[in-house]
Amino acid sequence: MKLIMSALSPYARKVRVLIREAGQKDEVEEVAVTTSAFATDESVRTAHPTARIPVLLRDDARPLHDSRVITRYLDDLWNVGLYPSDRLWEVLALEAAADGITDSALVMTYEMRLRPEEKQWTDWLDAHWGKITNALDMLEAEADDISARPIDMGQIALASALGYLDLRHDARGWREGHEKLAAWYAHFAERSSMKATRPD
Repeated sequence: MKLIMSALSPYARKVRVLIREAGQKDEVEEVAVTTSAFATDESVRTAHPTARIPVLLRDDARPLHDSRVITRYLDDLWNVGLYPSDRLWEVLALEAAADGITDSALVMTYEMRLRPEEKQWTDWLDAHWGKITNALDMLEAEADDISARPIDMGQIALASALGYLDLRHDARGWREGHEKLAAWYAHFAERSSMKATRPD
């Protein structure tokens, strides 16, 4: 199989961490592309109806897109157990919250990187940062429970989201007021799968 991805994409990172946690790195070739809304890589355009990454190209099967679809597929294919049935809804809820953080963080990145500075909308940026901090507040209250659980896909998604905040929005200081969450992330980020996929 081939994974069309960018090393900077937090959504692709979720998939890449899962692959390494599963010990299946040799089963998936990672194909790094440079793509954007203004300059879409042709391999992405061909494989995905809305030309977004990541995309998983399977042998003799329809490509899979959206990170949550890809991770569920690989988890099931390799019987990894990152979506445990006895707490599936907890895992999915955490993954959705983490992806919501990522969604807003990416909107902010696009606003700052793709729109000319004189046209950037500060209120829009602040509104999305508000969504992120609201989610972080909720997760801070749940940090003890998150820390106590065996590794799952919700945790991987959360760690990928927090890593992206460090990469693109570090100046906003997401750790302030979220000390338990920051401590959990510092520990989780030491996993070999996280170190191997850390964006530069």
